[in-house]
Amino acid sequence: MNTKPFTSGLSENAVMITRVADRQWHALDDDLVVGRGHAEHRSDGRLFVSIDAWHDATFDRLAEAMLAELPTPLYTVVDEADVELTAGWRRAGFTIRRREWEYAVPTEPRVTGLEAVLPPSGVTILPAGRADETLLRAVDRAIRDEVEATVGWQSMPAEVIPRPEGDTIVDPSKYAVAAAPDRYLGLIRVVTVNRPRIGLVAVRAGEQRRGIARALLAHALGTLHRSGFAAAWTEVHESNQAASALFEGIGARPMSSNLELVR
Repeated sequence: MNTKPFTSGLSENAVMITRVADRQWHALDDDLVVGRGHAEHRSDGRLFVSIDAWHDATFDRLAEAMLAELPTPLYTVVDEADVELTAGWRRAGFTIRRREWEYAVPTEPRVTGLEAVLPPSGVTILPAGRADETLLRAVDRAIRDEVEATVGWQSMPAEVIPRPEGDTIVDPSKYAVAAAPDRYLGLIRVVTVNRPRIGLVAVRAGEQRRGIARALLAHALGTLHRSGFAAAWTEVHESNQAASALFEGIGARPMSSNLELVR
């Protein structure tokens, strides 16, 4: 544990910044916790930081103490509508790395227009939990390699669900796939914690523009609708115009935007 005094202007006493545990800090003013800072590694190995403070001065001093002890690069995610929090991280030397739009996606087939959508000839949609794990991992790896070779995987939604190091399949039971007789052509991942989130929908480069992504969405959203969910959620990188067009074409509405910042 280490303690550093800072004059905050909050009271006659100095605000004390204290590291209370590994990668956890508190700001104390007369023994009252007036701010907290935290750092954690995400599944991709990157170190993300967060600060919750009552005043800008406390935020700045927590950031100063944390940044003095943590290695770079450091990342954080903020709601773009939270201009004060964004400004705080900008004062600490963070810059915008990426912007994601969060969409609310309707599940009602008559709203999405997907009620009559079928996969193309020779392609079968296998429901979540039915995929062959070897073929699933093969299509996931192929798609990731194709994306990395073109726009880069950073153009895909940020992956925050914990997974073993080096394993890009979060949980095989969460994936529905578009299957040809000898291999898989595309996949969709839906994870429901508090609400359903479409974490990934992707198709092999050579199989795109055949309606496979729409067929995967029709299956996944139809399944959610029958389970009683009126909407799902997804994030789309602002540069991914094809994904934005795909979701907006089925009635999805952008609800908010998140910024990923880096120092």
